[in-house]
Amino acid sequence: MCGRFTITDPLEELMDRYMASISDDYEYQPNYNAAPMQHIPAIIGSAQGNRLGSLRWGLVPTWAKDDKMGNKMINARAETIDTKPSFKRLISSRRCIIPTNGFYEWKKEGTHNQPLRILLKDERIFSLAGLYDIWEDPEGNKLSTCTIITTEPNELMADIHNRMPVILRPQDEEEWLDRDHKDVPSLLGLLKPYKSSEMRAYKVSRDVGNVRNNSEELLKEVD
Repeated sequence: MCGRFTITDPLEELMDRYMASISDDYEYQPNYNAAPMQHIPAIIGSAQGNRLGSLRWGLVPTWAKDDKMGNKMINARAETIDTKPSFKRLISSRRCIIPTNGFYEWKKEGTHNQPLRILLKDERIFSLAGLYDIWEDPEGNKLSTCTIITTEPNELMADIHNRMPVILRPQDEEEWLDRDHKDVPSLLGLLKPYKSSEMRAYKVSRDVGNVRNNSEELLKEVD
């Protein structure tokens, strides 16, 4: 599962990292505790190049009766996205990247769950594989939403949780965002556990459990 993450890098670094332009009316803000049902930064490929904008986290399929389904669809399992009705049509046409510099996960320790922040050892921005969809209400108002794809854990994550978000290798990002690429088996082949040797984890404050807490203090390592 992936239920919280951070994205705190300056906007200019995000744009340079993905060679992306900004979508109309998008206002980026650093987020130290991004949570489901919030609007989060996302990268989508287009004929004019990569675009940086926001998607609401929690996928609402086009056929949904209302947008409440998003609460239950924050993640999609890599092993079944080509068969599940909500995802199978999106893998070939509506893929996105969720940029992050770390994500949170909770590990059982004695009688409580200890939150940890997981990131790359060099602390650079990395890419979570996602899918998106556009839902329209009866009045014609459109809502763009997304889900983060998860896979089996690598060696680091196996000690923490039984799932981890799919982290795309930098060399695979262009393929994932290419709207003309519709080879599903090839795309599914990108959804593998990331190398644990390039990652690390450390304990953070339990304050991260409250979505109202959103400050740099959440990034600090605790004993």
